[in-house]
Amino acid sequence: MMASVRKAFVLGAGLGTRLRPLTNVLPKPLLPIFGKPLITFAIDHLRQAGIEEFWINTHHLPEKFSALFPNKSYQGARLELVFEPNLLETGGGIKNLEHQIGDEVFIVYSGDILTDLRVERLVNEHFLKENDVTLALRKTGLSASISWCRRSGRIVDLLGALESGEPGEYDFAGISVWNSSVFRRIPEATKISFVPIIVEWLKSGGRIGGLPLEENRWFNIGSRAEYLNVHQIILYECWSPDYVRDPQWPVQVEPSAQVSPKARIENGSYVGQRCAVEADVLLESSILLPGSLISRSTTLRSCIVGGVKVEPGTYEQTDFT
Repeated sequence: MMASVRKAFVLGAGLGTRLRPLTNVLPKPLLPIFGKPLITFAIDHLRQAGIEEFWINTHHLPEKFSALFPNKSYQGARLELVFEPNLLETGGGIKNLEHQIGDEVFIVYSGDILTDLRVERLVNEHFLKENDVTLALRKTGLSASISWCRRSGRIVDLLGALESGEPGEYDFAGISVWNSSVFRRIPEATKISFVPIIVEWLKSGGRIGGLPLEENRWFNIGSRAEYLNVHQIILYECWSPDYVRDPQWPVQVEPSAQVSPKARIENGSYVGQRCAVEADVLLESSILLPGSLISRSTTLRSCIVGGVKVEPGTYEQTDFT
């Protein structure tokens, strides 16, 4: 059934406000995870699931996306960047792709998550239950706004909007499968979330399915703490999604970086391309984006450096941009 889904919309247009000032340098979906841009995990994941054509919406720093995908392709798959001068949110972004996607079933994937959930299970569920929409569900600890019926496999309430009386137990895990019939439910050129679209669909008898996917790993890279923590987990738990084919990943120190033999790189730190780390530097749980310079006798603990020079000193929980 995976061959029935060829197209995917990857969400890349968010502002990443909780990660500022870091996202003043890079859009959140392009932040490197041991050197690999976050959004490329989503694309690799979907490629493994058989997706052949991709659309990524952009808004903040669109030129950074263009630099990452200069040939409108990714590992042989067609990839188009769709710039939104004004943010359209999820629903509006979907409507914006109506003519490109046509009458095909398609996947929507959040560009700020890192996961190895089984996408093929979600797609199979969508076709098996003949759903209009199927959402990946998970108990994330961030929200529990979705009420799901185990017997039917369908969602019965969302944010309590249907007043079903059923308690919310699940959160949306950032991956969904949609029929093209959604397009006629979204107004043209309107900034709108997918949530009210689904609520109204439910009220009119829409077949809105859900599938709890609690196995495997799932990370929401929404804050600096989460961004730093995922590096710790990857390094010390030796976790790597099976769809990442690069045998060199994860890279803790890029080959083009210049690191003094008298510097210490510890606890899940990452040193990006063209960085310079001088003598007597200690990096603990810190990220150096490309072009960063760490001066001699500097200690960084849980810091992120966005391509600038850091003067000597001891810093904790600090972002440099």
